[in-house]
Amino acid sequence: QLVRWKEANTESLGMADTTDGSVPFLALDPFAHRQFDAKSGKGIPIEGCTKEDFIKTVNELYEQAKKKKEPVLVDGYAPFCKHIFVPNFTKTKSAYVTITSENRSLLESEYKARRSNELAVLSRWFPKEKVKVGVAKYLDLILYSRDQINKENEAMGVKNPDKSPWGIVSIKPQDEDHETPMQPITMMRNALPLEQGGSGESLDKKKYQEAVDFWKGHANVL
Repeated sequence: QLVRWKEANTESLGMADTTDGSVPFLALDPFAHRQFDAKSGKGIPIEGCTKEDFIKTVNELYEQAKKKKEPVLVDGYAPFCKHIFVPNFTKTKSAYVTITSENRSLLESEYKARRSNELAVLSRWFPKEKVKVGVAKYLDLILYSRDQINKENEAMGVKNPDKSPWGIVSIKPQDEDHETPMQPITMMRNALPLEQGGSGESLDKKKYQEAVDFWKGHANVL
């Protein structure tokens, strides 16, 4: 069962909230494959589920909601970005924890790039073996439209044969059934040009400050 939704304006993207059945509505973008590789050290690792089973399950959840005529897409930070929130059907733990005076000294930081053709940015996190984290209640599936994915791939010299109208580019395990603020450094990276690994979207100062307010007291667990 999908847990949170609202109508999203997909018509403005040149696509409707349906497919003709020849391709699944959702594809797992190669950018998110790293989350199924616990040894990659990139992204929040998805536990207890293969890539194949994951995308099969989320498409089944979408089709169930579609039959009930329930809108499932939640608007994201740009017209090409949407969210779907589902109960956590994996064994994946929550993506972040609160920073306290007791655990602050455990934080680590490093300049990291999500893939080899992107610019590295400063990141901080808790090593997963040093903090206790419970299994997340929900999964926030972050989607990009096929048009946006194609634009970014073209700019970065990457080929992707997927035809699904929406690609899952990131999966956030969390305890909330709504969007939590994007990390400030991710917002800044998204503001970069396409050829530098960004999405070319200008920075929203208000949303950036909201992200700072949240993330100065939280950190991811990797």
